[in-house]
Amino acid sequence: MAKEKKSYKIAIFAGDGIGPEVVREGLKVLDEIEGLEGFGTERVEYPYCTQHYLDTGELMPEAIFDELRKFDAILVGAIGDPRVEVGLVERAIIGGIRFRLDLYVNLRPIKLYAEHLCPLKDKKPEDIDFVVVRENTEDLYAGIGGFLKKGTPDEVALQEMIFTRKGVERVIRYAFDVARKRNMGKKLTLVDKANAVRAMDLWTRTFEEVGREYEDIEKDHAYVDAATMWMVKNPEWFDVIVVNNMFGDIITDLGAMLQGGMGVAASGNIHPGQVSMFEPIHGSAPKYAGKNVANPLATIETIKMMLEFLGEERGAQRIGKRVEFLLASKQIASLSAASGLSTSQIGDMVTEGLAES
Repeated sequence: MAKEKKSYKIAIFAGDGIGPEVVREGLKVLDEIEGLEGFGTERVEYPYCTQHYLDTGELMPEAIFDELRKFDAILVGAIGDPRVEVGLVERAIIGGIRFRLDLYVNLRPIKLYAEHLCPLKDKKPEDIDFVVVRENTEDLYAGIGGFLKKGTPDEVALQEMIFTRKGVERVIRYAFDVARKRNMGKKLTLVDKANAVRAMDLWTRTFEEVGREYEDIEKDHAYVDAATMWMVKNPEWFDVIVVNNMFGDIITDLGAMLQGGMGVAASGNIHPGQVSMFEPIHGSAPKYAGKNVANPLATIETIKMMLEFLGEERGAQRIGKRVEFLLASKQIASLSAASGLSTSQIGDMVTEGLAES
């Protein structure tokens, strides 16, 4: 009896701006990987984006979140458009998925594939290879706050920073597990600002307590201002970083630049064992929309992360090796929209060499 082919159910939000173009190339790569590795995907495309909102007045229906729980993974291209209030559509779709599906880990690999892409002097690929585990559902992003006397000279704006023991512990535990699984530096660095923001003592204490269960992992600590300095001066010091939502949002963009820029930066919004969401972090770049010039490597790297999450490690490795080869050989010499290569050309270049990767 023939073995039944494994299949995964994927929800797709191509989104705004360059989103549909880069998602197209990511799915082209996924098609090739499926053929090479012998699995399949059932894909459902959702229309929700800024244009849909402008056309219909609808953001993200509540019923969709229940639908999404039945999927294996969610792929998002890019959300955001200057034609509407800043953050409106992002909060409804990206924020909605993160919070309603409790995707409490934002996972950001920081890996330099080619020395010429790094803005730091004398730093090589072996110097920049770490992971940031950012808490994804608490902190200032929980949305607790508001305005008093809005629009007057006496206006007051409040936004509360909130941490829970449960939220802090589960993301710290996840980060320890990542450090153990990577089996590289076997080091976890807590980044906080507990010396000034005393609520972050919860992070300090929880890190110490959970760390007792991970004797094989070296524990380190840096205040966030110092961490940004060390990421530039000595990025080779880092293996895995665990950090709160707000500071994580900042240092991961710094990390993206260390690896060459937003054009190769991917992310996962994860709840282990449940449907999780994967997205490139470069934004919708509306000025490049429809011009076939946006670099799709960040979305292709996002597909790689999604495959790792689904357990398709061999397919993910194929993508990583192919992207690394194309960048290191300078066949793709730049990650910018001015690289001289079209979006579809780059997708073809990745796809064509996957069988040999």
